[in-house]
Amino acid sequence: MDTTFNKKTVDDISLKGKKVLVRVDFNVPLDENKNITDDNRIVESLPTIKKILADGGTPILMSHLGRPKGKPKPEFSLSPVAKRLGEFLSAKVVMTPDCIGAETGKLAGAAKPGDVVLLENLRFHAEEEANDTNFAKELASLGDVYVNDAFGSAHRAHASTEGVAHFLKPAVAGYLMKKELKYLSQAVGNPNRPYVAIIGGAKISGKIDVINNLLGKVDVLIIGGGMMFTFLKAIGKEIGNSILEADKVALAKELLDKTNSGKAKLLLPVDCVVAEKFENSAPKKTVSVDGIPQNWVGMDIGPKSVELFRNEIVKAKTVVWNGPMGVFEMENFQAGTRAVAEALVEATKQGASTIVGGGDSAAAIAKFGLEDGVSHVSTGGGASLEFLEGKILPGVAALDNK
Repeated sequence: MDTTFNKKTVDDISLKGKKVLVRVDFNVPLDENKNITDDNRIVESLPTIKKILADGGTPILMSHLGRPKGKPKPEFSLSPVAKRLGEFLSAKVVMTPDCIGAETGKLAGAAKPGDVVLLENLRFHAEEEANDTNFAKELASLGDVYVNDAFGSAHRAHASTEGVAHFLKPAVAGYLMKKELKYLSQAVGNPNRPYVAIIGGAKISGKIDVINNLLGKVDVLIIGGGMMFTFLKAIGKEIGNSILEADKVALAKELLDKTNSGKAKLLLPVDCVVAEKFENSAPKKTVSVDGIPQNWVGMDIGPKSVELFRNEIVKAKTVVWNGPMGVFEMENFQAGTRAVAEALVEATKQGASTIVGGGDSAAAIAKFGLEDGVSHVSTGGGASLEFLEGKILPGVAALDNK
């Protein structure tokens, strides 16, 4: 797999006087009153939108929001996004009643340089996720050029991410897509060493391919989070009532055997924080992984594990982190995850390239207010995971090569 970034970007094409159809990722969280609770994805899209406006183009933006399951549902409307985007750009954002159809075509057609148009939720149509050819053609008819800046959706072959690129040329990457791929390509293809990967989260099942792929590339692989207990079970430890994927124990053993014979060093936690119940207020204690009491639940990595992991992270030149070390959503069990985030910040200060792979890790580092202390926080959990697995992302493959 060629992991260098070899796709054309918005800097390689002329945008002046063009209607620029842009796939953005405006899938932002909303509260029950339809207020946006985290606008990071809108902020991340601004450089590309501003570039189009500055060059005299007209951005026609399209995105999905939530899971309306192929039918129009007002609670998934992008109108709160149009309002917030307008505030950021100090411009009026024209919101279309749908993403296709005569009225939408009229509004997009009438837009002039300096105007910003936002199409209504793509997933109000089942054809979007089905990558329907006619639907993709109808989207393509709204623009003169296509820009994909939605890294978070690049691992899905949908009409707006993959299909449309066949009917609208040039098809190029936006700045966010370029930034995401630059950091991830470097980690996968040509990392500065030592290269450390930290994999956490509740389950091994979602991370098997990434662990397998990284074992051939990294110098150190650190395992934490709920999945550690399946690994501990594989080496014969008592894990109490901790989360266990019983059907993955043999696989965990296989992965451990593989590292014993390979060049990568695999580190498991040596201690953990256990609680009587899966509750923030439950009585808790720190124990060695050899002394997990029956009926107790593992909730976080312990201080000795933190020290062990930190020593490897701060020596690294490239670090990729995907998945928390414990139940960081609960105040009493966030210390391990916070310590890893702090170690990444320390490594970054010493010149390491540090990448947080979206999803829960991105939520955690934001919760601790440390996201500015690392090189890159990915906007796409699933997409970054698939990229680290060595998979080709359909939304990237569809773009024009340099």
